[in-house]
Amino acid sequence: STPTAVANPAFRRFQSIFLRAYLLALWADWLQGPYLYKLYRHYSFLESQIAILYVCGLASCVLFAPFSGWLPQALGRRQTCLLFCVSYSACCLTKLSRDYFVLIVGRILGGLSTSLLATTFEAWYVYRHVEVHDFPKEWIPSTFNKVATWNHGLAVGAGLVANLLAEWLHLGPVAPFLLAVPCLGCCSWLVLTDWGKEEAERGSEGDKQTLILGAANGGVARLSAKERFSRSCHDGLRCLLSDRRVLLLGGVQALFESVLYIFVFLWTPVLDPHGPPLGIVFSCLMAASMVGSLLYRLATSTRYRLQPGQVLCLAVLMAFFSFFMLTFSTVPGQPRPHDSFLAFLLLELACGLYFPAVSFLQGRVIPEEKRAGVLSWFRLPLHLLACLGLLALHGEVSGTGGGEGGGGTRHMFGGCAVMMLAALMAVISLFTLSRNDTDLRLEGCRGEGEME
Repeated sequence: STPTAVANPAFRRFQSIFLRAYLLALWADWLQGPYLYKLYRHYSFLESQIAILYVCGLASCVLFAPFSGWLPQALGRRQTCLLFCVSYSACCLTKLSRDYFVLIVGRILGGLSTSLLATTFEAWYVYRHVEVHDFPKEWIPSTFNKVATWNHGLAVGAGLVANLLAEWLHLGPVAPFLLAVPCLGCCSWLVLTDWGKEEAERGSEGDKQTLILGAANGGVARLSAKERFSRSCHDGLRCLLSDRRVLLLGGVQALFESVLYIFVFLWTPVLDPHGPPLGIVFSCLMAASMVGSLLYRLATSTRYRLQPGQVLCLAVLMAFFSFFMLTFSTVPGQPRPHDSFLAFLLLELACGLYFPAVSFLQGRVIPEEKRAGVLSWFRLPLHLLACLGLLALHGEVSGTGGGEGGGGTRHMFGGCAVMMLAALMAVISLFTLSRNDTDLRLEGCRGEGEME
């Protein structure tokens, strides 16, 4: 089906309209990765205060995640993409302030924007692809495979550009955030013009009917959207509790991805005191993740025939060794930054293997109609664990007067290693339970992972 998609000019034009805007949104998001912690330190905040800022971002992700699925139905998909551009631009502009309250507001806006980025653009694309253009559903992965390929390159490039602005041009750590604002402006312009033209040419009967129904029934359509969300959550929880495979896979995801949030917070304070160019470090980490993704494709190809479950087990094992290394390379008074950097690279390599593997298994274990509800339940403990970890670090560094000299960071890495060990046990249990389950196996060729 993919060669047919490539040869179809209408599909290629529609795909191009979507990718131009979505890739700009992703680029603006990646620009903010390398220097966030550095910016807060530049404003003379303590590590404990920065931990609270990160917790506010995670908590807002938890709060806004349900609304990110409901807003496109209430406001319209294109309007919600515009809301993302506005809220993320406001989030970036708050970084100009040294006021702690303003920065907290920025983190809350960042949580809203991250939730919208994860769902809204894809929702617009899938709706137009299937309901308006009537393209085959089998063509959808070709678009998101392109997104996944470009996304890694954008992440590497964003680190280099952020480093150029912040360090080589001496514009300071706020510069990458300011560059993100015009990028988001260009994204919103494309959504207004290209997407508007696309909707005008193809019609938007589905959206019009929704608006008419809402006006006629005094908001009944909006209420039904809430009911649909409530039913989705209820069905998701029932699926989670009734199928042990789903429960184990959810446990693996919650443990692995909550640890990644903690890593995102800790990598800068571990390396920054030794003076590396943070943008270059970020690009190296993203390149390691890209290599991991390529290794997944190679490992699951017809040549090597590794199963996604085996790759997932390997990824969790690599992450465990990474955190195990970090407990020794971050001993107070005896830091080994080169060893820490190698451990971070190993962790990102594991991430490149993990995400396509877990995406494949989710597609096989969780029924399509219940996936949104189940994944929302997966994310709840994920964010909760990450928040608890950062709050524990906040308490420890507050108790020692703050700063990186205490053992809080090392203890946190030790806790992450224990969590990875628990995730490894869950993976082993999952595949002991499903040893002869053909649903979890590739049939002779590599499966296409979905975008997270």
